[in-house]
Amino acid sequence: MSNLIIEKLLAKTQRNDVPTFRPGDTVRVHVKIKEGDKERVQAFEGVVIKRDNGPQASFTVRKISFGQGVERIFPIHSKVIDKIDLVRSSKVRRARLFYLRGLRGKAARLRDVEKTTHQ
Repeated sequence: MSNLIIEKLLAKTQRNDVPTFRPGDTVRVHVKIKEGDKERVQAFEGVVIKRDNGPQASFTVRKISFGQGVERIFPIHSKVIDKIDLVRSSKVRRARLFYLRGLRGKAARLRDVEKTTHQ
């Protein structure tokens, strides 16, 4: 009985506008930032290095900013996220890409997946 109530509450807060993306994909996350009484949207673009599924799903995005690695964890169903854009898909053979933390420059590149159109 209590599981039904929890599932109903979670269903109200779930997003349905999230594109399908996997670790290795490059995404642009538009985040709402509140400064005083003003609110603006700022983009955070980077490689998805981890994705957790379930009712409280989240994903970790890594980017290099001014030569420094920056990682940010986003809950998928958060109200802070305005939208998520899929920029590029890459082929990886792992679910967790933590090895990218130790790589720099060209060594940190991932192999892109060619998009094929079916006719």
